[in-house]
Amino acid sequence: MTAKAPAFDVGDYVVYPKHGVGRVIELQSQEIAGMQLELYVLRFEKERMTLRVPVNKVESIGMRKLSSDKTLREAMDVLKSKPKVKRTMWSRRAQEYEAKINSGDLVSIAEVTRDLFRADDQPEQSYSERQIFEAASSRLARELAAMEKTDEPAALVKILEILNEYAPKYYEQTA
Repeated sequence: MTAKAPAFDVGDYVVYPKHGVGRVIELQSQEIAGMQLELYVLRFEKERMTLRVPVNKVESIGMRKLSSDKTLREAMDVLKSKPKVKRTMWSRRAQEYEAKINSGDLVSIAEVTRDLFRADDQPEQSYSERQIFEAASSRLARELAAMEKTDEPAALVKILEILNEYAPKYYEQTA
């Protein structure tokens, strides 16, 4: 174990900021360009993707273990709070939402999910809003599922139940 990078074991779930929750399936030692590199081999089931991450790059990439229970509670509380939608151009907001999703921070991802949620009786979302909402809610659901040892659809149902319960009271205030 090195002191400079968090150690992950085979079988651990990890969060890779740009791709979400993956699982360490192997530790490899490979020679690349004449240098011996230690690599984590990650598997992302949803994308059917395998990624090799050099052990010495883990910190700079932002790869981390699953969130703590405290962070998960914070993210769930964010879902229950009032949506904060800025009155800026959609392209600027979309960039900010994408940056939050790719940060890998569970609370930021929950903010995007909450802000872009639309109840069934709400006005229709644009295609790009729906795409970003689905990306954020899916990322949130995958981490929740890994933490609660369930599957993504069950975790997504839990997230949508929270949003459907709390969001309407904020819409009534603005109507």
